[in-house]
Amino acid sequence: MSSSGSTKAIIAALAANGGIAVAKFTGYLITGSSAMLAEAVHSVADTSNQALLLLGQRVAARAPDVLHPFGHGRSRYFWSFVVALVLFTLGSMFALYEGYEKLRHPVELTSPLVAIAILVVAIALETYSFRTAITESRPLKGKCSWWRFLRTSRNPELPVVLLEDTAALIGLVLALAGVGLVLVTGNPVWDSVSTLGIGVLLGVVAVFLMVEMHSLLIGEGATAAEDRAIRTALESTENVTRLIHIRTQYLGPDEMLVGAKIAVTPRLDLAGVAATIDAAEANIRAAVPAALIIYLEPDLDRTPVPDSVDQKG
Repeated sequence: MSSSGSTKAIIAALAANGGIAVAKFTGYLITGSSAMLAEAVHSVADTSNQALLLLGQRVAARAPDVLHPFGHGRSRYFWSFVVALVLFTLGSMFALYEGYEKLRHPVELTSPLVAIAILVVAIALETYSFRTAITESRPLKGKCSWWRFLRTSRNPELPVVLLEDTAALIGLVLALAGVGLVLVTGNPVWDSVSTLGIGVLLGVVAVFLMVEMHSLLIGEGATAAEDRAIRTALESTENVTRLIHIRTQYLGPDEMLVGAKIAVTPRLDLAGVAATIDAAEANIRAAVPAALIIYLEPDLDRTPVPDSVDQKG
């Protein structure tokens, strides 16, 4: 799994959100809409988040050192977790606070048509970013559902960008609905209600991302399909009589650690054991390319032989 697709999606989101943030702040200054302000802060949070994701990729590319012999791959998980925290604190909390304050003290909007025009343009730009993320995610998603992809992907950036863009599009629709209702009814409370909705939406997305990134950060193993492929690769290797046990863990989105104990054919000489291990490693890497670090321990098959059942006439 290459990070090039992730980088392309991140850069597209960074460019879109940077332009959107400027437009939304301009719209807020003209209209005074709290929903527009919440969306502007949301776009600033998203722009900062994309910068953090790029930083995570850069740190993860560092070579292994004495302190980090398995490399820095998990930096991508760490910075993705920070992104979720930023989305929650800067995006969700601010929107909830702003919505609550404007609900207590409603403010009349000026030039709501300007806000609507800016929101429509923002939706178009955000749709571009969203489509890029979808396109780059499809090769990793395969045949599984989008929900399963979000839950099982070991690539942190694409799910983050996908969920951020989804939340951004829904948030823009909420802001557009709020401003539109203010324009139709003349009641500024609708602007505050849409702001509160944006805050709740961002909070839900942020909490989901924090849970998923926390799981990746502490270490997730191979997916069910990858685990089956690795087991099949080992058990189909010549002179491997049985897989005794196996442990896997992702050290980063593109690098998996595999440790296993395998039973080999009895009375196999040292050269034969070494050749069997080499063949098993090659089979694993062919089945699961992400399995870059493999440790195999050969052993004898000590499975108890069941006692024969006495036959009495």
